[in-house]
Amino acid sequence: MKVFLLEDEVMLNSAITEYLNIQGHIVTSMLDGEEALKELLINSYDLLILDINVPTLDGLELLKILHENKVQTPAIYISALVDIEEITKAYDLGCYDYIKKPFHLKELSLRIEKVLQSTKVPQNHIKLSYSYSYDTNSKTLYFSNNAQTITKKQQDIIDTLAKNRSRVVDFDLFREYVWSENYVDNSTIRAEINRLKKSLKEDFILNIRSVGYMIE
Repeated sequence: MKVFLLEDEVMLNSAITEYLNIQGHIVTSMLDGEEALKELLINSYDLLILDINVPTLDGLELLKILHENKVQTPAIYISALVDIEEITKAYDLGCYDYIKKPFHLKELSLRIEKVLQSTKVPQNHIKLSYSYSYDTNSKTLYFSNNAQTITKKQQDIIDTLAKNRSRVVDFDLFREYVWSENYVDNSTIRAEINRLKKSLKEDFILNIRSVGYMIE
């Protein structure tokens, strides 16, 4: 698993990195919040381990900015903070777990295993992105295994894209399977898909210019 670690205590950073490497994970670690943000907006990871009090950009603000940019990687906070307001804010931002310093590295390993189990996609789901999956039987979109409420039209769009995974769905195919009751032009299709994309927490629907859309 690809793990990103943000921890400004050099010795703790090294200890966590070495321990997770021994556990078989691939770890990228940084000491600075701004540098971490640049990296996380470019490259994807399976898990974030974030300290809160770090230089330039704290771990809470970092996760907030990532979510605003539709980066929804599961996060575990590690911090010496015990203020309930800070802990509440961490969970409000959507972190999966919170560990108070000091902690045993084995505890961190157990928390990571817990995150992996909670984000495991059921076998009958098609994985659309890191957090999104789709059950073709029930025609239900899931985010982190939680069913999402979307419109019937958006459900049909997801269904068509999921069943044609890795293939471009052109406008004629959308007209056939999503707008079969009456003819619509390409701009109407684009507008509906754009509304769907804006409602998603991760951007997994690719626009293939002048052709259609796809999910890789």
